[in-house]
Amino acid sequence: MKDNDNAIEVRNVTKQFKVYYDKGSELKEKLLFWKRNKFEYRNVLNNISFEIKKGEAVGLVGRNGCGKSTTLKLLTRIIYPNSGEIQMRGRVSSLIELGAGFHPDMSGRENIYTNAAIFGLTKKEIDERLEDIITFSELEQFIDNPVRTYSSGMYMRLAFAVAINVDADILLIDEILAVGDANYQAKCFNKLREIKANGTTIVIVSHSLGQIEQICDRSIWIKDGIIEMEGRPKDVHMEYLNYMNQERIDQQERERTKAQMQEMQDRERQREMEERRKKRRYGSADAEFTDIAILDEAGEAKSTFKTGDKMLLDLSYKMNKRVDDAVFGFGIFRNDGLWCYGTNTRIDRLEKFSIVRDGNYKVLLDDVSLIPGQYWIDITIEWGEGNPVDYYKKALEFEVVSNTEDVGVVRLPHKWTLKL
Repeated sequence: MKDNDNAIEVRNVTKQFKVYYDKGSELKEKLLFWKRNKFEYRNVLNNISFEIKKGEAVGLVGRNGCGKSTTLKLLTRIIYPNSGEIQMRGRVSSLIELGAGFHPDMSGRENIYTNAAIFGLTKKEIDERLEDIITFSELEQFIDNPVRTYSSGMYMRLAFAVAINVDADILLIDEILAVGDANYQAKCFNKLREIKANGTTIVIVSHSLGQIEQICDRSIWIKDGIIEMEGRPKDVHMEYLNYMNQERIDQQERERTKAQMQEMQDRERQREMEERRKKRRYGSADAEFTDIAILDEAGEAKSTFKTGDKMLLDLSYKMNKRVDDAVFGFGIFRNDGLWCYGTNTRIDRLEKFSIVRDGNYKVLLDDVSLIPGQYWIDITIEWGEGNPVDYYKKALEFEVVSNTEDVGVVRLPHKWTLKL
C-alpha cells in the first residue's frame, strides 16, 4: 500500500460471522444445553479490494445483507477483517448508527464534547467549534436537555453537526440522511458538497441512488459479499436496477411456480382426502349424506362437549334413486374403537318410510353422559335388514371433557347413602 493519493485502501478483505442456530438465551439453557450451540461461519465479504482517492466521494450500493454496512464498519474499525488489510489515511469521522456515542442522560451540549472527543478533538478545539455545531443542528432551545428526550430527527441533527465539524479527512455515512425533514436533508447535502469541495473523502451507504448520484463521483456495487461493479454512479446504478428488476421478475416467477405447486399439492391432498373418505363409505349410493354437523343445545356447530351436555346430530342427504324401507342410524365409538352406543330408526320402532327426495334428519341426545375422551360417530342409511345405502364411518368426531375423575365409558346416575 504505497499510493499516498489514496485516502482508503482495501486489499483482499474477507469478513465472516459465526451464526448460531439454537443458541440458548437464558442462563439455564446455556448451562443445560451447552453442547447444542450449533453454528456455522458465514462469509459476509469475500476477498474484496478497492481504493478511494483523497477528496473522492464514493457510494456503496446493493441489496440488504450484501455487505455494505459491514464494509463501512470495517473502515471505522468498529469490527476487523478475518483476513486482508485496510489502510485509512487521516482523521476519520463517521455516522454509522443513529445516536452512537451519545449518552442518553447527558445533555446535547455535554454529548457534543464527548462525541467530538471520540473523533480526536481537544477541549479547546471543541470550544472553538461549539457554536457552529449547535447552530447547524438547529437545536439551540433543546441543547441543554437530556438527549433521551430527543426525537430520531434531533439525534440525527446533533450527530451530523458534530461529524461535519471535526475537520475530518474521511467521512463515513450509513443511511443517516434518511432521517430528518426535507429542508434539513437539503441543508445536509449542501454541507456535504461543501466539505467535499474542501477535500474531505466521503463514503456513503444508501438505498437512495438519487442521493448518491448528487454527491458521489463513483459507486461500488456489492453483491453477495463481492464487488460486482464500480464506476460512474449512473452507469453502476443502471446495471444494479436492471439486476434488481430481473430479481423481482424472477421472484414473481418463483412465487407463481410456488403457488402452482401449492395448488397441485392442495388438489392432490383433496384427492387423497376424497379417496380416504370413499374408503370410509360404502353402500349402493342410492342416497348419500351431504351436509353433516354436530350442534350444541343452542344450534351452534361444536366439537367439544361436557359430560351430560345435549348434542344434536344434523344430517342432510341427497337422493340418487328411490330407497324403499329406508333406515337411518348412528353409532358412537371411543377413539380406541370401543362401540359405546348405537341405534337406528328400526330399533327405535319408527314407522317405515321411503326416501323419495333430498332430505334431512336430526337426532337429539338429551344427555351425553360419556366419560371424558375422544369419540367418533358412524352414520348410516340402509334399507331392509341392514343393507347399506351409505354407511359413513368416522363421519363426525368430538371430544368430551369433565372436571370429575370417574372412569369407564359412561357416567351412570347414582346416589350414595352412608351409615357410619
